[in-house]
Amino acid sequence: MPDDALVVLCTCPGDSVAAEIATGLLEDRLAACVTRVPGVKSWYHWEGQIQRDDEVLLVIKSTRDRYAAVEAQIRKLHPYEVPEIIALPVAFGSAAYLDWVQESTKPA
Repeated sequence: MPDDALVVLCTCPGDSVAAEIATGLLEDRLAACVTRVPGVKSWYHWEGQIQRDDEVLLVIKSTRDRYAAVEAQIRKLHPYEVPEIIALPVAFGSAAYLDWVQESTKPA
């Protein structure tokens, strides 16, 4: 169902952290697919200053049912005190793809 699908965004400080999080999510069937987007430049407020960092963006395809576990896994593996974890609902998408996301995230 389209209203069950989520896209979760998470920025990581580098390739090794991004790979560890992506692998963990896939191994635990918390995500159907994780796309790593290198070369992201993040500017943000932190501790009273504007920070600038090179990061890797993870685009995680999952479901509402698995969101709490996705967030917990990211928090466990992420080195940031406050990692970016933002879930966006999928309003529309290919029925076949959304079915695959649903099937791929069912517990083994």
